[in-house]
Amino acid sequence: MDSRTGAFAEPKATFSALTGPIVTFRTCDLERAVDWLEHVNFRFDVTRRHARQLDLAVSGFYLPHSYIGLTRYGARAAIEATPRRDDYWILIPVRGRLATSVRGQEFLCDPSRGFVFSYPTMGPSRMDIDAGGGRLTVVLFRQGVERQLAALLGRPADTRFMPPVEFAPAIDLGTGYGRNIARYAYLALGDVERGGLSAHTAVAGSVFEQFIITELLLSHPHNYSRALHGPAPSIVPRDVRRAIDYIQAHLGDCVRLTDIIEAAGVPGRTLFKHFENHRGVSPMRYLREARFEKVREALLRADPQDNVTEIAMGLGFSHMGRFAVEYRRRFGECPSATLRKQG
Repeated sequence: MDSRTGAFAEPKATFSALTGPIVTFRTCDLERAVDWLEHVNFRFDVTRRHARQLDLAVSGFYLPHSYIGLTRYGARAAIEATPRRDDYWILIPVRGRLATSVRGQEFLCDPSRGFVFSYPTMGPSRMDIDAGGGRLTVVLFRQGVERQLAALLGRPADTRFMPPVEFAPAIDLGTGYGRNIARYAYLALGDVERGGLSAHTAVAGSVFEQFIITELLLSHPHNYSRALHGPAPSIVPRDVRRAIDYIQAHLGDCVRLTDIIEAAGVPGRTLFKHFENHRGVSPMRYLREARFEKVREALLRADPQDNVTEIAMGLGFSHMGRFAVEYRRRFGECPSATLRKQG
């Protein structure tokens, strides 16, 4: 079957150990494109004049509370969300421009300027895409965003009575957290497309998802920003110690930020502030650094015939190339050289 005009593909047809559902779909047929996009709650519009250029290609993957995907259209087109959508979208143009409007205000996006849709409050919206345009999309499910927000605020996990989060629409992709989110999304999607992730990397997937959600909540303006960054309740060192003890006891497990917050017994915003004061890093950064220390300790204790990859993956490292580079930067030698020292 021609992959450019292939049969309708369900968006959750394939599974991986890390990501669960993986999406792949491609067609040059307008009717198939319209049907597929309606299946995921979007209306698609291409003029007859531009239909000949249509080449819709979608690839992506799901995590428990998010989706990362790359979409190209080929033709100049318009896409509109239906009222059934109830999530948050970070649009990261990779080629061409994308125009949209919110409450009468026009926004023009390109590879240096992205857009954040808050569908729970903005409602249906339209995007106009240039011919040959493409975008990387980070979709954050409402439940995951609101649970993480509740943890950071120190509120109960039941968010039914909290007003929905509404993010500022524009996001700078050239600096700061916008650039970080785009870079990590590209890396994660590339790893999945190359088949470079395995059952050992559920830990890495969880950390990645939490990084995206937490970074957006703490760094990008929204209607809870003042509450998150206002004066924090006092904290005593033993609360930070409880968080550290929990991290150290679960280095090989899939640790979520909410797990650390629960172990510390304080609101997430308080833990972030005072963790930085006591340790100079965020809790999740401390977790990553602790995993590097633990893997070095394991390599020094291991036998020479043991496998570096198995040891590293057992502690949550998924991409061996990046692991080796970061390990050498920290310790001045490659992981295999540490292994040969035999303690």
